Amino acid sequence: MEEERRERREEEEEEEERTDGQEDRTLKTSFSRREEEEEEEEEEEETMKAISKDKAQRDLIGGHTPVSASSSPFLTSLRRERGGVEEDDEVRVALVTIQDESCTSEHFCTAHLNTTNQITRTQEERDGKDEEEVEVEGENCEKEEEENTEVTSPSLHLQIQMKRKLDHGPDGRPFSSGKKHCKGSGYLSPSSLVQATPTTFGDLRLANGHSAQRRRVTSGPPPSGLQDWLHTFQTWSGPERLLALDELIDRCETSQVKHMMQVIEPQFQRDFISLLPKELALYVLTFLAPRDLLQAAQTCRYWRILAEDNLLWREKCREEGISECTSLHRRKCAKPGAAVSPWKSAYIRQHCIENNWRKGDSREPMVLKGHDDHVITCLQFSGDLIVSGSDDNTLKVWSAITGKCLRTLTGHTGGVWCSEMTASTVISGSTDRTLRVWDTVSGECVHTLYGHTSTVRCMHLHGNRVVSGSRDTTLRVWDVSSGRCEHVLTGHVAAVRCVQYDGRRVVSGGYDYMVKVWDPETEVCLHTLQGHTNRVYSLQFDGVFVVSGSLDTSIRVWDAETGGCVHTLTGHQSLTSGMELRDNILASGNADSTVRVWDIRTGQCLHTLQGPNKHQSAVTCLQFCRGLVLSSSDDGTVKLWDLKTGAWLRDVVALQSRGSGGVVWRIRASDTRLVCAAGSRNGTEETKLLVLDFDLDDKKNEMD
Repeated sequence: MEEERRERREEEEEEEERTDGQEDRTLKTSFSRREEEEEEEEEEEETMKAISKDKAQRDLIGGHTPVSASSSPFLTSLRRERGGVEEDDEVRVALVTIQDESCTSEHFCTAHLNTTNQITRTQEERDGKDEEEVEVEGENCEKEEEENTEVTSPSLHLQIQMKRKLDHGPDGRPFSSGKKHCKGSGYLSPSSLVQATPTTFGDLRLANGHSAQRRRVTSGPPPSGLQDWLHTFQTWSGPERLLALDELIDRCETSQVKHMMQVIEPQFQRDFISLLPKELALYVLTFLAPRDLLQAAQTCRYWRILAEDNLLWREKCREEGISECTSLHRRKCAKPGAAVSPWKSAYIRQHCIENNWRKGDSREPMVLKGHDDHVITCLQFSGDLIVSGSDDNTLKVWSAITGKCLRTLTGHTGGVWCSEMTASTVISGSTDRTLRVWDTVSGECVHTLYGHTSTVRCMHLHGNRVVSGSRDTTLRVWDVSSGRCEHVLTGHVAAVRCVQYDGRRVVSGGYDYMVKVWDPETEVCLHTLQGHTNRVYSLQFDGVFVVSGSLDTSIRVWDAETGGCVHTLTGHQSLTSGMELRDNILASGNADSTVRVWDIRTGQCLHTLQGPNKHQSAVTCLQFCRGLVLSSSDDGTVKLWDLKTGAWLRDVVALQSRGSGGVVWRIRASDTRLVCAAGSRNGTEETKLLVLDFDLDDKKNEMD
């Protein structure tokens, strides 16, 4: 073993002699150039003697070859920042004496002081010698440093090796010394670069603020020969060390490997989010799903600050189609002093509402009783007001919050069969052949619209105009504000059963099997859409396509501009009693107890909403809501379906008398509420309205 060490030491000395020879040549070149400089500066000799200590430092600088800015990316960036250095100029770096007060980190302090004392002693010895003596002294000093390094600490030896690498470049050759050194004290030291970059794992632990003593195993005294083994390990090259480590790990027990992992892993774990600038960190967080953002907020205080960013949540709300008015509403409801993003509150609120729709809760619906045992024929819902019309000749206005009947609108002399509603105005049509305009606040009848000669069976409101269809085969266009009849559309030869109006065109369907498209301003029928073989009971119109449902079991899609039939949708077995159209997706409810979802552009049936949980009787009404489909039926239930998958989610309403006479006649829904008109035809269920609220905030929970 001693012979191997001796051989390795001899090889080391030979390599160091070769390296010293290269450094000697560099020193000679540098000092020869200094001789020329001193000849040119003889006039300043007296001044140079007065500041001999400064001269000693410059002599030390002369012993190391400067590093050009082009060879260091870090210095290149400094040159860009300074902006005053020309392309041909070189920024030079040399070793600087490190004084005691320059030690900024307690972990490196001892090593720095040892190096400083050695260099300072060398400087003092060089002050009174000739340049030739400085050459010899420099050579001896380097040897002395290496010998001292072997005796003192391996880390100091490593620092000197790193200093050598900086002085000689990556390939071991000295840098070119063709230009003069920069004068002055404001230059950067390669030794400071070495100190800033941890070179061993121990240095990395110290740089991370971990004491080396924390990982020491205190089970007993260190084994004999440990220091010799460590010294031998340091003399090996990088590949040799890796090979030794592989062999060492193979011989370790599981507990010992676990100990190594516990020591090593924490040093390479980095909170990259906290290290990034805030803008980049927020950009990274935009790729997280909202649920993941909420979990990230629990990591630490800084992550919580980032995860609460209002603009970040505004983007999440935009992706989900949540409008600003919703967030403003939530901001008003938020507790004072709560440091929560308004957009985040809006998103969470909408998420809770969606979850309540899909999964429900244990709260019972609010029950609004009225109209005795009569049938509720029409239902409207706007804001916090509900308006129900019945064949008992009245309409009732209800509060969706308290469930109280605010007022009863009386005046019709026949049953109410249809109605439309704006914010504070209700229009109703009756078997008494009139339409009435009501003020929901005062409960007064503002206008009575006369003109039809039979039951007003359908109507559609757009802006300040309402179009009504009657069993007298005509349609009339009314101005709601004045109560004046502006236009009369004639052409059907049987009762008009359904009507749609988009402000530009009127579309009507009747018992004469016809669908007609009208220009209300000229009172001209633009197209008569023929194809159905039985009565037309339902219509949808989006300005481009007309969709009609008939007793002949088919649904037809028409081009409103040309009047041509685009698709005939087949699959239902009976009367299509209700339809909803949105974004080219059509939902149709049929008396065959099924609901179908269609793409009207292709004519394809996307889903048939049936299966074990399907309706057991005719579908009476349906509506889109939040990517869901609500359907009511004569079987006394209201079912919720997923529009994308066609899957049944749950029964939102199930009457006690379902299957034995209970009926849900009409449904109306907003984003947060569902209103159902229910009763029975045989007296098993009293007539009532059911109100379900899915916006259960903290205030409502406290009231409960």
